[in-house]
Amino acid sequence: MPANGHVHDHHHGTEQRLALSLAITLIVMLGEGAGGYFANSLALLSDAGHMFTDSFALGLSLIAARISRWSPDRRATFGYQRVGLLAALVNGGSLFVISFVIFGEAIKRFSAPPVINTGLMAGMATLGFAANLSMVLILSHGHRDLNIKSAWLHVVGDALSSFGVIVAAVVIIFTGWRYADPLASAVIGVIILVGGLRVVMEAAHVFLELAPKGFNVEAVAREICAFPGVMGVHDVHLWAITKGQVMFTAHIWVHDEKISHVQELSARLKQKLAEMGIDHATLEFQCSECEDKGIYCELKEEAEGHPEHE
Repeated sequence: MPANGHVHDHHHGTEQRLALSLAITLIVMLGEGAGGYFANSLALLSDAGHMFTDSFALGLSLIAARISRWSPDRRATFGYQRVGLLAALVNGGSLFVISFVIFGEAIKRFSAPPVINTGLMAGMATLGFAANLSMVLILSHGHRDLNIKSAWLHVVGDALSSFGVIVAAVVIIFTGWRYADPLASAVIGVIILVGGLRVVMEAAHVFLELAPKGFNVEAVAREICAFPGVMGVHDVHLWAITKGQVMFTAHIWVHDEKISHVQELSARLKQKLAEMGIDHATLEFQCSECEDKGIYCELKEEAEGHPEHE
């Protein structure tokens, strides 16, 4: 199958998994919301609230996944992949809001814990836990895409939340300690807050165009300087359009050579950069002695002792 067909099938499969997860989330959210209301359980209502944010997150992720497949045009020359990052930021922000709402209600219930229908609480939480585990498996692939990862983190948090509700119900059944309900909801709130913070930080990292995690820009510059014919490198830029799509630009100092020789060097450099995980590299070659203007020119001297690349 052609590469484009493979990519199309991959995106189509991702959208199907998101749609299925969204349907499951909506069903469980309604069940837990009703169960939490009739059981008078804040922990169960908190879990339902978390699932509401998950349904919102999954819906955004589904829309973003479709938009990100749009071809580049005159308005978006890099394409629309960063729509998924916007969805991740909104998802993270919604997690902040719901976590603080849960904290506020938990504080009230610590002062006056209500009577809880623990049987209904445990039953609905168990169903929610099973549903969340199924969604964790459905979305267990595709974490190279931050949009999918943010959706996956939502459902993982839900699975942990549902488990916490089950534990709280068991504690109340066997000990009668009703503080377990607001305590469990507070723990759920912490899980939601931490998950939201992680998503926002990852998305902000890409939006700020910081060097992608796992890449050392100085190490990349040293690799370039170690090539025969390279006098130095400057104006080095390494960033990501979206998670997993790494871009690189640099100015390469070389001797006065034929264009054919420079093209051969360019091909070898780009092959090396691709091996390092850089998807797209733009290299500008300049015929001049290396000056002290570039922040990486001095690395050439350090690279002189390295073995030459074939």
